[in-house]
Amino acid sequence: MSYPLLDTIKSPADLRQLPRESLAQLAEELRTFLIDSVARTGGHLSSNLGTVELTIALHYVFDTPEDRLVWDVGHQTYGHKVLTGRREGMSRLRMKDGVSGFPRREESPYDTFGVGHSSTSISAALGMAVAARDKGEDRRVVAVIGDGAMSAGQAFEALNNAGVIDANLLVILNDNDMSISPPVGALNKYLARLLSGRTINAARKAGEKVLSKTPQLLELAKRAEEHLKGMFVPGTLFEEFGFKYIGPIDGHDLDSLIPTLQNLRQLDGPQFLHIITRKGQGYKLAEADPVLYHGVSKFDSTNGIQSGKGGAKLTYTQVFGDWLCDMAQADTRLVGITPAMREGSGMVRFAEEFPQRYHDVGIAEQHALTFAAGLACEGMKPIVAIYSTFLQRAYDQLIHDVALQNLPVMLAIDRGGLVGADGATHQGAFDLSYLTCIPNMVVMAPADESECRQMLTTAYRHDGPTAVRYPRGTGPGVSPRLTFDTLPIGKGEVRRQGQHIAILSFGTLLGAALEAGDKLGATVANMRFVKPLDHALIKQLAETHDVLACVEENAVIGGAGAEVARSLEVQGLSKRLLRLGLPDHFVEHGDQAQMLAELGLDAAGIIRQVQAFIS
Repeated sequence: MSYPLLDTIKSPADLRQLPRESLAQLAEELRTFLIDSVARTGGHLSSNLGTVELTIALHYVFDTPEDRLVWDVGHQTYGHKVLTGRREGMSRLRMKDGVSGFPRREESPYDTFGVGHSSTSISAALGMAVAARDKGEDRRVVAVIGDGAMSAGQAFEALNNAGVIDANLLVILNDNDMSISPPVGALNKYLARLLSGRTINAARKAGEKVLSKTPQLLELAKRAEEHLKGMFVPGTLFEEFGFKYIGPIDGHDLDSLIPTLQNLRQLDGPQFLHIITRKGQGYKLAEADPVLYHGVSKFDSTNGIQSGKGGAKLTYTQVFGDWLCDMAQADTRLVGITPAMREGSGMVRFAEEFPQRYHDVGIAEQHALTFAAGLACEGMKPIVAIYSTFLQRAYDQLIHDVALQNLPVMLAIDRGGLVGADGATHQGAFDLSYLTCIPNMVVMAPADESECRQMLTTAYRHDGPTAVRYPRGTGPGVSPRLTFDTLPIGKGEVRRQGQHIAILSFGTLLGAALEAGDKLGATVANMRFVKPLDHALIKQLAETHDVLACVEENAVIGGAGAEVARSLEVQGLSKRLLRLGLPDHFVEHGDQAQMLAELGLDAAGIIRQVQAFIS
């Protein structure tokens, strides 16, 4: 590929030296580079293609990194990384010791705030803007947030606060949930430039000053302005928050974006720019199916993503999706809820077959839990399908609205344990710790696909709050029976009988534990339940073995091993106990299997650590 303009860009300072008329070519080259690069490494594609022009315009107009640029979520920042000196590193995107898939403060001064979860940008940017004001620094701060992230409560909390603070903050709403309709045309461009211009804003302030002596006339003037703008722009909501609203404008039109941003950069106080973009812009395959091309593995950029071959093992997500449809057919009380993760949580088929019982509440994890609690109060059987790392955002609701009232809300927790390339912001490292300490909770972790289906049924039929926690990807390949078998709550099983050493495995590390057990001649127990624990089995193993070793893909602090230690203590059993799990630091991005090996949670690592503990 040839990139004559892109090759000259080592930093945004180089970008700002280009003539305006060259930026369209740069956008074309950057978009082509991203398609080729992500095809080689995998990653997020559609969202990045949709923000190429916006990224160029922001770095062209604003003096980054002196001016602060805060991205929300971070799915759309690959172009930002390329333009800020990390183009060569994109060949190792999301690989161990390579460039992160999200902004990270440690990686570049241009990454002003580390992100990965949604709806944080306005809050963080407001904090930066207030700091600049209080320190007397002439700095601009921009928050870029998508229409999906704007649905979360934190975004509105930040807007509500920002509107009453005299800080220089620009919020850009990147709206890619609709095509560019006729209102986003010549008239709209003209209005955006006019409304963002210094002349009209100076006139507005002068008018407010004069009319302030006559409050009735001032109120009348403000209402007249609102009604006039309401004829052309949908900004009344954001105006009510205290922002000056501009837009919507075409987010792919540099001739509209740049002069509007240049005008906005000169204005003081909270400003709001609404742009319309298209996910997958410039790559026909991604434009046609932006969901498929949202997060991709390596693919042929010419032929696109090809459907997988038949006979592949089921993922845990697919096991859940199939079970959900089967159970919904058997029980009309079942309601499925997801906070904007229909595809990722395996709910596509359920949404199609049971549309009245399917609820995508948007990026609103807190609401999802309390909404489920309300359904449970009225005799429904709500199932919240949620990622481990996103459930953290609804912890108060889980405790206060669900567990405290002992409501039968079931959590299907995907991405438990290490997730690989998405890195520290997405590792499901803490759920066993933060779930087990909550009264009334039943917490279980399947060892294989068949056990996963059994646990889903067990959780669904329990009259109280439950959580089934399973990992990303496939398991050992144990095909589940298409029945509704249950497991006795709080009971584990011995899977291999040995001597001297007993390995207690929680979840999908059972395969590695069994392999280690064969080498060590150890007993291996599949514990199944983290809460309630099988205290009787722990007592039996403690009384018949010299050493116990707990294995879990969760933070070792406060995890399943800690609960085993507590069980031994309560039962008055003194036994040497080794606890293996995730260490007390955030695990970065990389290959899942490679990371497990480095952390000593594969078979070889378990063997090595048990032998060292004994010696």
